[in-house]
Amino acid sequence: MSLGHRSDTLSTGNPQPILVIEDQALNRKVARIVLQSEGYEVIEAIDADEALACLEKVVPALILMDIALPGQSGEELTRQIKANPDLCSIPIIALTAAAMSGDRERLLTAGCDDYISKPIDIHLLLERVALHLKGNLT
Repeated sequence: MSLGHRSDTLSTGNPQPILVIEDQALNRKVARIVLQSEGYEVIEAIDADEALACLEKVVPALILMDIALPGQSGEELTRQIKANPDLCSIPIIALTAAAMSGDRERLLTAGCDDYISKPIDIHLLLERVALHLKGNLT
């Protein structure tokens, strides 16, 4: 996993805030390092309550969300975010280790804009983030 090479197609050129909602500290750290290496500003939350508190202060350009959060699930949080007119246009990329048949469809129905299975392929993650931020995926 080399982060030394910056791709011009993935680099944003300016900090766009991305909210990473993940209860595992190591996963949050990896996401932060990878995203910051591409010029993104990273905001972190460990659960739904912390994420909602962050969303009251700042509207991120994109949300990366673990689906298996403690307390309220990522799927429930996605529905709550998408029901809010001030937040509904934020792209949400679901991250999950429990890739079961039908998960993608269920998460997309809940309001997620994309879905990536863990372990995360860093290049795929950066590609999807860049595409969603440019509005090339819906």
